[in-house]
Amino acid sequence: MTSRVGPRAAGTDGSDFKHREKVSSHYQMSASLKSEVRKLNFVHLITWLMIAAQVTVSHLSLVSHDTVATPYQWEYPYLLSLLPLLFSSLSLPRNNISYLVISMISSGLFSVAPLIYGAMEMFPVAQQLYRHGKAYRFIFGYSAVTVMYLVMVIAVQVHAWQIYYCKKLLDAWFNSTQEKKKK
Repeated sequence: MTSRVGPRAAGTDGSDFKHREKVSSHYQMSASLKSEVRKLNFVHLITWLMIAAQVTVSHLSLVSHDTVATPYQWEYPYLLSLLPLLFSSLSLPRNNISYLVISMISSGLFSVAPLIYGAMEMFPVAQQLYRHGKAYRFIFGYSAVTVMYLVMVIAVQVHAWQIYYCKKLLDAWFNSTQEKKKK
């Protein structure tokens, strides 16, 4: 570092600053991937809140079951998908690799697996709606199976992108720690 007063370091003319202004690519990659993961975490939280609201409203009988249908079975284990969201959020500020790995694994278990089960659980009801045009469960006047499939499509995309970006982020963090160990 140069001081504000005093002589300049010997052998420099002040033009050797270019290399110090360049940010390493893995830091740039980490920053952009963290931003994407935070956005996806926000959408995941909104999805989780909608499903939690449906479960809560249904179980506390705040409105009639004609207005908000009883939850499907897959919605209960999906409520555990808050865990990957928390671990992902905790891993970002300090580049914690362990929390990110836990987030990725638990995302598969608590987010993707219930969605796959839910798609299979609701398929006969969706098939009946498609073939006969009859729905027996409703959410604010719309067929519950249609609304929940729409939520599932969004949730699957969010979780797939979350896992993808977390893997990329993990690679960027792991490469930077390997470079530090080499030095």
